[in-house]
Amino acid sequence: MLANPPFADWVIRGDPNTNHGAAAPPHSADERFAAYEQVVARRTNGLVGPNGRLQPPWPRALGTPPWGARHEIEYGASPPGTRYALVWTRLSGIRRLGRLYDHMRGEVHAGRPVLLYVGNGWLPRHVVLALPGTADGRDDLDVYEPSIGRVVPLSRDAFVTRRLELAGWDVPWCLVSPR
Repeated sequence: MLANPPFADWVIRGDPNTNHGAAAPPHSADERFAAYEQVVARRTNGLVGPNGRLQPPWPRALGTPPWGARHEIEYGASPPGTRYALVWTRLSGIRRLGRLYDHMRGEVHAGRPVLLYVGNGWLPRHVVLALPGTADGRDDLDVYEPSIGRVVPLSRDAFVTRRLELAGWDVPWCLVSPR
């Protein structure tokens, strides 16, 4: 929705002539958002991604595979031609995490979406969408937290010290970020 205003307009206002791949034309904005979320989940978790490339299997219990999310974001959720990479952060030290946070902040302020996988010390378990910070002109990040359907702040300190508190998960595992 951030990178495609006509699609955002469809989610908000609807259009009886299209359903964007949903099984039935949804009636409310919440129904359209939820229906399209299922369309995206089929693409990101399938053996063939939206770009027609094969995707390695991923345990369903871990949710969306990072490579599926990368293919989806390259396919239609970012400016045309933007290529994304998986940046594994789990074993990164404080300095590298600080640089990655700054990189993430720069990308989202430039209008390029970044996904953040979080989990515990053993597994990535949850994914959030990084957004430019909006509260009081601060220069931190916000994230869309799908487990509660809201935007919440993500400070640099919480990121580098692995105290994220996102859906109960604290450890940054992976960024899906523009190259």
